[in-house]
Amino acid sequence: MALERSAQLLARIRAALHAGGGWLPFDAYMQQALYAPGLGYYTGQAGQFGDFGGDSDFVTAPELSPLFGRTLATQVAQVLQHNDLHAVVEFGAGSGQLAAQILGELDRLGCAPRQYAIMEVSGALKHRQMQTLRRAVPHLFDRVQWWPALPETFEAVVIGNEVLDAMPVKLLHRHEAGWMERGVAQEGDDLVFADRATTLRPPSPEAQALPVGAVTEIHPQALGFVRTLADRLARGVALFIDYGFPQHEYYHPQRHMGTLQAHYRHRVLDDVLLWPGLTDLTAHVDFTAIALAAQDAGLDVLGYTSQAHFLMNCGLLDRVAEELASGPPPVAPENAAALCAATAASGGSHYLRQTAAVNKLLNESEMGELFKVIALGRGVSAHALRGFARGDRTHTL
Repeated sequence: MALERSAQLLARIRAALHAGGGWLPFDAYMQQALYAPGLGYYTGQAGQFGDFGGDSDFVTAPELSPLFGRTLATQVAQVLQHNDLHAVVEFGAGSGQLAAQILGELDRLGCAPRQYAIMEVSGALKHRQMQTLRRAVPHLFDRVQWWPALPETFEAVVIGNEVLDAMPVKLLHRHEAGWMERGVAQEGDDLVFADRATTLRPPSPEAQALPVGAVTEIHPQALGFVRTLADRLARGVALFIDYGFPQHEYYHPQRHMGTLQAHYRHRVLDDVLLWPGLTDLTAHVDFTAIALAAQDAGLDVLGYTSQAHFLMNCGLLDRVAEELASGPPPVAPENAAALCAATAASGGSHYLRQTAAVNKLLNESEMGELFKVIALGRGVSAHALRGFARGDRTHTL
């Protein structure tokens, strides 16, 4: 079934190649591979998110531990309460776990929003989100809406966890004579890379030190998204959590093959053109470009830091202590002896799961340093955002 869907998408891509004279810019290919209606990676299936193994392809922070969403909710609550805001908007809500975690924690803190809106391109994922939220926060489900399009104007806290990295990118390849745009062509039955002349250039002066043969990305779609958000967000704060770098790191000569990757069943594939529609294509985020686009469009950059600093500032370790003190989830064995054994076993595994998840969220060699958090805003209180109280790196952008 999956391979059949991929074959249908491949036929669609070949038709686009024919219409384009035998060549497609890579961002057009990536758009089809991820978002072609009913066939793309995000529009044709709903099983991408999950724990290791099974049918999932990757694990996001909300899938690792509910403490991620609960901790993020602390920052959301601060913005809602200090600015008299009553709505949260999440882009690309995945399995719905993050929405459930945030809503549940905001409810516990006494500031559940009147509206939690989700922007989702996948019908399959929308169905999964509905199931998750009905199960996790049934008393708040009537506050959740799925927006078909962004309103002309709105006020809210905006959340995007691993959204910017999934936006199509353009590829540039450095030749002896200068930069060329890398696109997709067909050679026999195979899709291959092919380069064409272009006036496009990487936006950073550091890119001039990249050697001949280097491949890198630029991000016009992500920047366009930020500009549109800036045009529509009348008042509020947008929080984006993603893996990426400031420009001086993004275009460093050591990163001479760029950041584009294809993910399948928790593995990185060598061939990013393999199995279109079945593999996740991602590129790291150029946070300098995001910040500059936001500022040019009238938003303020309110903070930029690592995921580790952000979560620590928002009290993740306090939540870990509370979670462990409350003990493991209840068990119901048939007799007292089994109860003791089961409690000991579940307590140990519960502790190990929590510490392993928190280590992955915070460790510099895992998500703690690679993932960054940037806050953009307009018309909000100058009250310092808690998540950036220590370790703010805005000056490095």
